[in-house]
Amino acid sequence: MTIILKGEIRDPKSKLAAIRAEGFIPAVVYGHKEKSTSCVFPINTFKKVLKEAGESTVITIELPTGKVSALIHEVQVDPVKGIPIHADFYAIEKGQELTVHIPVEFTGVSEAIKNLGGSLVKVLHEIEIKALPENLPHGVTVDIETLIALDSQILAKDITLPKGVTLVTHAG
Repeated sequence: MTIILKGEIRDPKSKLAAIRAEGFIPAVVYGHKEKSTSCVFPINTFKKVLKEAGESTVITIELPTGKVSALIHEVQVDPVKGIPIHADFYAIEKGQELTVHIPVEFTGVSEAIKNLGGSLVKVLHEIEIKALPENLPHGVTVDIETLIALDSQILAKDITLPKGVTLVTHAG
């Protein structure tokens, strides 16, 4: 499934406040072998792509100058309104491994919580992995059913990762 975000090249004379008032988010696309390009995207479309792709899924950015495969690298959010006000996209190279953080989702029912009155303490909400762009997962799921005693734990090294994905986060 390819996620596509269509945008336009930003006029360097345009004011950022005016861009935002027109319903667009200013952004920049850059990479190791990609020259930095200032662009704009419709804010509603960007929010949908951000929700679907997060910061660990490769998206295709379509600009008048061509298509670029990229990751959403950083999103600045208005502290009062809570809406995105600027985005950075990192253009990726095909065949080059990437190191990214992906979210960890916990599922299942633990005996220690259900029957022994324990509580689940989540030390990690995301893990750092390394993979080729085509192997990057959107996130990982951890089943907590293995937590049967109050002192049970699941370590980062216990998380099953998809083929072609290497754990970077400290395993212990």
